[in-house]
Amino acid sequence: MNVRTNDRALTSSPRDLARTAAPRHLYPPVQVVILAAGMGTRLGRSTPKPLTRLQDGRTIQRRQVEALRSAFGDDVDITVVVGFSSDQLMAASPDVRFAYNPHFATTNTSKSLWRGLSTCREGGVLWLNGDVVFDPEVLEHVLGWVRADESFVCVNTEAVADEEIKYTLDDDGCIRELSKTVVGGLGEAVGINYVSSEDRAALIEHLDVCGDQDYFERAIETAIEFEGLRFRPLDISAFPAVEVDFERDLERANAIFWGGSVLQTLAADVG
Repeated sequence: MNVRTNDRALTSSPRDLARTAAPRHLYPPVQVVILAAGMGTRLGRSTPKPLTRLQDGRTIQRRQVEALRSAFGDDVDITVVVGFSSDQLMAASPDVRFAYNPHFATTNTSKSLWRGLSTCREGGVLWLNGDVVFDPEVLEHVLGWVRADESFVCVNTEAVADEEIKYTLDDDGCIRELSKTVVGGLGEAVGINYVSSEDRAALIEHLDVCGDQDYFERAIETAIEFEGLRFRPLDISAFPAVEVDFERDLERANAIFWGGSVLQTLAADVG
């Protein structure tokens, strides 16, 4: 198993499964929850942030759904947690299931993830932030861990910005702290995570008791501290991933994946 010497974030799947031939129809099908209930006020758009159109013409949400089906098969079980402008999100993706967070205006991601995990069938669940634009190869990279049903948090070890979710590790190389306030963070969480079938019930309980304004990372921290859950840091630094909070993030995502700027695209549309 390959391990980074500086922070021990894992770069390969258990038993080197990540790069084996990926089956396109896994049984039982992989379960995925996409968190898309937020209002996205920082981006300043009239539509929900997951419906932001990228330079290739697809929305963030459509690109995520297509990447999940390419990696895990057409029968991948996708649940999108909606809230703000839920009718638009549901109309845009009639081919997935939905869970509704009626308190989207007053709660944070802990409550949306609680609803998403609570509606899934038994088993482990992969979940994504609904505003992350990522290289689809990330899903191939994590496939071995999903198949092994081991909890993980995808991390980028090449950047540690103050405003991002950061992490530290315990003596066994598992996540110890995971929040925006972490001091001495070893890298950033990128918004792609997995909870195993064994750990899921405990995580749901800790999400339930989180404060309304808590991020879901708080529940991971408390479940680690009080229940002994173990989340591995899975290093995906080799693959681009951008969480789109502001206009500059959208421009960066378009520049990384398509070599252009969203402003150039808008100008072309106007012209």
